[in-house]
Amino acid sequence: MSRDARIITVANQKGGVGKTTTAINLATALAAIGERVLIVDLDPQGNASTGLGIDRQQRRLSSYDVLLGNASITEAAMETAVPELSIVASTLDLLGVEMEIADAPDRAKRLHRALRGAAEQSGSYSYVLIDCPPSLNLLTVNAMAAADSVLVPLQCEFFALEGLSQLLETVEQVRHSVNPDLDIQGIVLTMFDGRNNLANQVVDDVRQHMGDMVYQTVIPRNVRVSEAPSYGKPAILYDLRCSGSQAYLQLASEVIRRERRLRAA
Repeated sequence: MSRDARIITVANQKGGVGKTTTAINLATALAAIGERVLIVDLDPQGNASTGLGIDRQQRRLSSYDVLLGNASITEAAMETAVPELSIVASTLDLLGVEMEIADAPDRAKRLHRALRGAAEQSGSYSYVLIDCPPSLNLLTVNAMAAADSVLVPLQCEFFALEGLSQLLETVEQVRHSVNPDLDIQGIVLTMFDGRNNLANQVVDDVRQHMGDMVYQTVIPRNVRVSEAPSYGKPAILYDLRCSGSQAYLQLASEVIRRERRLRAA
């Protein structure tokens, strides 16, 4: 990857908010508009890997090997069916990685070191998206320590704001301890159903509380987006014309505009 690659961690400690779906489809949308993109799957469940059609038998090297220092990002990265999109896949070995590196003095910066090493090689990724597990553990801290910014998917439901303050506190802790340059890239509202009055109220409440931090693009609840992972495809490849795919393309444009502003700041 190039030294100018933007590294974005996709994180929320709540499960079922569309985190992995956002990582997969945002990465695909960025690739579709001409960026060269890498996903690093740090979730032991490996849903980002599966959702991009990477069978478990194919995952000879994984993010586990990268964190242990047994493989470089370049060695572990695999091409996907999406042109210009590669992935460092996940395996269940990640479940034990915290214990294996718990006593290492650099335990929070393993991924940072690996990505920095890749930047010094000849690759040319312009965006790296890190898909985190639904918890605020050492894997998530590694992702934030390596990132330029954090993107937070937030489901349009009654408890949307619950737990967000804890995530933002974790970002602050990482900023003060290991990564002073970490920014909040933005909050993206997911699984929106415009027929639901509560969903509309949640959108209003989140925008009122979080202001410009919230993306204008809202990701709708969409059957085609939900179906796509079972076919090993991002929604944008599965059904480009569905409302969910179109929303992720809009989100990609908005992310690029925000990243340009962050770089210029």
